Amino acid sequence: MPKNTGSRKAVFYALGANGGIALAKAVAAFYTGSGAMLAEALHSFADCGNQLLLLVGMRQARKSPTPDHPMGYGRVVYFWSMMVGVLLFSMGGLFSVWHGIGSLRHPEPVRYLLPSLGVLLVALVLEGISLRGALQALAAERGGKTLWRWFRETRQSELLVITGEDMAALAGLALAFVALALTGLTGNPVFDALGSIAVGLLLMGVSFAVTKEIKSLITGESASPEMRAAITEFVARQPEVERIVNLITFQLGDRVAVAVKAKMAPMPSADALVAAIDAVEERLQAHFPDLHWSFFEPDAGKPPGQPAVP
Repeated sequence: MPKNTGSRKAVFYALGANGGIALAKAVAAFYTGSGAMLAEALHSFADCGNQLLLLVGMRQARKSPTPDHPMGYGRVVYFWSMMVGVLLFSMGGLFSVWHGIGSLRHPEPVRYLLPSLGVLLVALVLEGISLRGALQALAAERGGKTLWRWFRETRQSELLVITGEDMAALAGLALAFVALALTGLTGNPVFDALGSIAVGLLLMGVSFAVTKEIKSLITGESASPEMRAAITEFVARQPEVERIVNLITFQLGDRVAVAVKAKMAPMPSADALVAAIDAVEERLQAHFPDLHWSFFEPDAGKPPGQPAVP
């Protein structure tokens, strides 16, 4: 599907960029002894693990439905996205803070400062390219929304993780660059240690924000507000439908299910009613390519508050 294709492209963009960045940072950290640089190297290796887990989840989400999973495996990508947020972001952040505290207690001089700053500048460019790929992948879904509103409303957990990860990476690189520059200007390694702690706190903050949004997806979110409104409007316009009594949507990875309870227009027979419902469902699924399941129930359409017949 187009959404899935865009997401995979963004993941591969990020994986390629972070692989090269991680190696460069690791070499620089080894030669310089910089705690901030080591924190950044660990961050980039963690990012590579992020992308690999997301690719695993996206592959599993394409499995066909089974009797035990009749609505497919689309939501498995939420599980892997949660694993990324909790295990890799948090563990990387905790290690960075721990390393920074150790460096504060036992400061060591930073060597080869200029090459380290050069590595960070290159990494900033590569991370910018990766972020640009993620933003291009979400451009169609985002529309005119602000990035924060998209972050709160998106149902694509893999793009949520990649975008949050790339933004955290850019901010972390900036922090590490400032920390190393201050260390070089003052000769005080405390700034480098503080940079390591700042990068770790940043990672943990991103972890909290990302996992909070994915938790909402795992526990069962509807389709996006725009899609809910569009489906409701479309069903209400159908000539066979007199009035919508209730309409519920379910987001299942990149797929959507909808359950409709509606008062139908008068029909000459039960067979005609069934045919009318089938026609509405067929048009509904043709109009919304992401809609893979629809459940339609005719209802007497009693006014709200009126008790049902036992």
